Amino acid sequence: MYGKTVYKLKISELKILEIASVLAGPQVGSFFSELGATVTKVENKTTGGDVTRNWRLSSEKAEHSISAYYASANYNKRVQFLDFKDAEDYETLVGLIQESDILISNFKAGDAQKFKLAYEDCKKINPNIIYGEITGFGKDVKRTAFDVILQAETGYISMTGTAESTLSKLPVAFIDLFAAHQLKEGILVALLEGWKPVCVSVSLYDSAIASLANQASNYLMENHIPKPIGTQHPNIAPYGDIFITQDNKKVILAVGSEKQFASLMELLDGVPISKSFASNQLRVENRSELNQFLTSKIENWESSALFDACIEQNIPIGRVHNLKEVFEKPESDSLILEEVQEGKNTKKVKTAVFTFS
Repeated sequence: MYGKTVYKLKISELKILEIASVLAGPQVGSFFSELGATVTKVENKTTGGDVTRNWRLSSEKAEHSISAYYASANYNKRVQFLDFKDAEDYETLVGLIQESDILISNFKAGDAQKFKLAYEDCKKINPNIIYGEITGFGKDVKRTAFDVILQAETGYISMTGTAESTLSKLPVAFIDLFAAHQLKEGILVALLEGWKPVCVSVSLYDSAIASLANQASNYLMENHIPKPIGTQHPNIAPYGDIFITQDNKKVILAVGSEKQFASLMELLDGVPISKSFASNQLRVENRSELNQFLTSKIENWESSALFDACIEQNIPIGRVHNLKEVFEKPESDSLILEEVQEGKNTKKVKTAVFTFS
């Protein structure tokens, strides 16, 4: 580091222009707005704005222009409605590009060029622009990309659910969130390195594949094609296995070491470990037998007593909570952001939850 230039940049001085809709792009904008940057969100005047404004729960009233879904990804932004085909509106947009440090977009293939808003166009307008773009399957693939399609085509749905049930999807648009994190990281690297102008581009497809982690290596190295196993883990047992206690509460175990398993067996059984469960690999092979044994023991425990005993013995255990229970916890309070948007009181969870000390 000696002799190297250190860039001192205040996030609060950044101006971000967001020409993006749905979740991935807006999550990037929210990340910067939460950190104090000025974020201007441009929405399509001709279509009523971001499509998620109308993605309401059946219980939501249509009298407000903002849905809970929209609020989840659009915190503390200045919103302008523009028509890119209108000459006057386009000039307004040019002015916004000129004064921005970062532009975030998620155009369908060909649309950025059609509206003269591609990277090559924008860097002529602003030679110092950092242009961040999210695509579905790549810059040149003309497919409409929604999260569930990506979950299907990148393997997630094939291994989600259980062998006894239908296939399932991840309950949040995680592929969008993966892409948002990739774009945030790319933009921050560009800022750190002082690259201006630069185009930071990421696709939902690449982000999904990059997030397969151990599942990808299980296949690439061992030709293992994962099957739906619910909350269970393909490499560890008991890990992700759910059991019901005497008071009808669901608990989940995440035993990742031999020491933790020995402690669990001592707590539940107090006798030497069966040869069938003597190693993690044997437990994975004999998971059904293992779970029958654990079920017979855990069903005799009251949930709070089991939880306290496991915590005391450093045995990883959790309780299966619904969102009501999650947000009733005091530790969740600091993760909620509230603001009034277009006359509606809104709440969302933070995008940036890291701390500095």
